[in-house]
Amino acid sequence: MDLPEITGDRTTGRLSTLAAAYVVARRDFVAILFSRSFFFFLLGPLFPLLVGGLAGGIGQRVQQSADRPVLGLAMSPADTAKMLKAQHALTDQLGQNMPELLVVKQLSPSEQFDPVLAMKDNKANLAAIVTGTPQHPVLTGSSERIEGWQGRVGLLAAQALELTPTSFPEVQLAGIATTRADQTHSRVVTAQLGQTVLFLLTMLLAGMVLSNLVEEKSNKIIEVLAAAIPMDAVFLGKLFAMLAVSMVGISVWAMAGSAVWLTAGHSLAEFPAPAVGWPIFFALGVVYFSMGYLLLGSIFLAIGSMASTVREVQTLSMPVTMLQLLNFFFASFAMAQPGTWIEKAAMIVPFSSPFTMLARAAQDPALWPHALAIVWQLVCVAVLIKLGANLFKKRVMQSGPQRTKKRRFWQRRAAPAAPANA
Repeated sequence: MDLPEITGDRTTGRLSTLAAAYVVARRDFVAILFSRSFFFFLLGPLFPLLVGGLAGGIGQRVQQSADRPVLGLAMSPADTAKMLKAQHALTDQLGQNMPELLVVKQLSPSEQFDPVLAMKDNKANLAAIVTGTPQHPVLTGSSERIEGWQGRVGLLAAQALELTPTSFPEVQLAGIATTRADQTHSRVVTAQLGQTVLFLLTMLLAGMVLSNLVEEKSNKIIEVLAAAIPMDAVFLGKLFAMLAVSMVGISVWAMAGSAVWLTAGHSLAEFPAPAVGWPIFFALGVVYFSMGYLLLGSIFLAIGSMASTVREVQTLSMPVTMLQLLNFFFASFAMAQPGTWIEKAAMIVPFSSPFTMLARAAQDPALWPHALAIVWQLVCVAVLIKLGANLFKKRVMQSGPQRTKKRRFWQRRAAPAAPANA
């Protein structure tokens, strides 16, 4: 193996850690990128895509809990009390078939109220708003929603007026283009899709560092590198080289997939737009992939330093893979619990934070939580890289001569050998 010429401090003869890490990263990046195996690596996502298509229904239950629509109520205080009492009575009889009522506003007799504006400003998962009076209710919402809810609202109004079961007030329909419930549903779909793609890419690409490290340990290349540059630089160089190779692979897959998608006559407008917009969503996806890859890659490199064969690598990496799968499920569950301690915990845990924050970008337009999350993830990456590099240095450098074990205080000193002529 030909290593680049390394020139550094005249007194130590070594480069700094960052400069040496750049040398290792450039060597690994060029060697992998121009190898014949890289072509087969680019074909790798074909199989995970099949698995991802079959696993598309994993978050169905989460989506249902996050997408339950709410019926808003904007009437006078007296009419509001009657409608809430009627909803409680009918829920006891009909169960989940009756919609959940949310009091948007209690109106005074002469107060003007715009239900369309209220649905846009309200943060609840409103599908429609009932205004007017129980005698003449008006149902405002998307055409698809209100047509299915017309009978239920009429039943509520009849119960509020204590009418006979055969007499129902006429419900006036006021359809609008979209509602917050429809918007919430579409953004949940985008959030789930982003989480799944991010998880598949991270698990598919992070394992490369293991095979590369085990191969170089078996070929004694690590010992050559250790003799020339600090072991911390070897760890950093390999980690960031694999990240750069992964970015090249993702770019190739994205361009090929986009070409096929656009050629087939599709467009990005067919997908539900995220809350922050597509450009920022894609940029955050790149950042969160990098954070997740560096976190998982540092652990895999530390595991690789403790393994000498492929079988040992598979045995040691299996618990990490299972834990990362649990983190993905944790982030998916937190997506359906916005504003709760579950979501905050998923944001703080470093291994679930990238998935949780990418889902949040699809559902919430605020950007300042992402700035805080990225800073926190950078701190976690730095800490894990430092710990992994120390373990890497300790384990890899154990291949040298073994130290003489110290005698314990309870062990007796060996008796001197007898002279040969005794």
